[in-house]
Amino acid sequence: MFFSASSIFLAAASLASTVAAASLQQVTNFGNNPSGAQMYVYIPDNVKPNPAILVGIHWCTGTAQAFYSGTGYKAQADLYGFIVIYPSSVTSGGCWDVASTATLTHNGGGDSLAIKNMVLYAISTYSADASRVYVTGHSSGGMMTNVMLGAYPDIFKAGAAFAGVPFGCFASDTSSWSSACATGQITKTPEEWGALVKAAYPGYTGTRPKMQLWHGTADDTLYFHNFEEEIKQWTNVLGVSQTPTSTENNYLGYSGWVRTKYGTQVEAIKEQGQPHNLQILADQVVSWFGLNGASTTTTATPTTTTTGASSTTAATATATAPSTGVAKWGQCGGTGYTGSTTCISSTCVFVNAWYSQCQ
Repeated sequence: MFFSASSIFLAAASLASTVAAASLQQVTNFGNNPSGAQMYVYIPDNVKPNPAILVGIHWCTGTAQAFYSGTGYKAQADLYGFIVIYPSSVTSGGCWDVASTATLTHNGGGDSLAIKNMVLYAISTYSADASRVYVTGHSSGGMMTNVMLGAYPDIFKAGAAFAGVPFGCFASDTSSWSSACATGQITKTPEEWGALVKAAYPGYTGTRPKMQLWHGTADDTLYFHNFEEEIKQWTNVLGVSQTPTSTENNYLGYSGWVRTKYGTQVEAIKEQGQPHNLQILADQVVSWFGLNGASTTTTATPTTTTTGASSTTAATATATAPSTGVAKWGQCGGTGYTGSTTCISSTCVFVNAWYSQCQ
């Protein structure tokens, strides 16, 4: 039987068209979804058998698509074969519920239960490894990272919160925003912060997930004081001393950045001079989680991605200084805000009385 070159080419082209490259896909009907949050998932072409799961949670006014394209976790998944779940908020401001009693309670409801059920769906559907589930996020997503580790310590092995606040700091059933918490006016003892986490899941005696914290000292949306309160909270919850076991200055070659470790369970990175729109070092997060085969973060110079940006830049010897005006996804207005109201290549959009953002 004779096959012409053209017929062979057409057959190959037809076969190739049926094999789609990995892309972000929406999943519907993933289970109980009290808040209506949307689930998107990225499964790399080289996904490993029984893969780990990383949950990446976006900032206010963000989306699953924005976190997918604006951070480096997709590239890390391509390298190491894990699955990434990108939840997407459906609220008018795009912020996550980190305040209600429901979301702050184990199996109580709200966005936290919706995200938990996304994870359970992924474990069941993709034969993922239930013992290797991790969560990270920035801003509202960093706050939700704290919530997920507090309300669902049985689900997550570790978290990495960028520009977040302690679990329970926004707690309220009447308002989704806490100016007192955001501006660093809430101070508690380690025991008080720890009690809030432990009350979220009464009777839980299992292993608690470890926590990595990142915050910019020039954050004027969720003030740097919240970073210090987070350290109090998670050292207490994890039963480690608040006295650092190690301190690394000029972390990764960034002038003024400091990484402090509290045993093996908590580490905190102070990004000197960085605003709320701080740098997200996805490879360092993946290393902290051990998803690259490592057990701790490395000190290699990383490739970094700035939140909300689509292009990557190599790390330099000093932290990136804020440009004149506000970068995309940064704060540009709100009650008590004193920074620039001019957006760089974007528009300042009102979110609520306390927060406007460059979009």
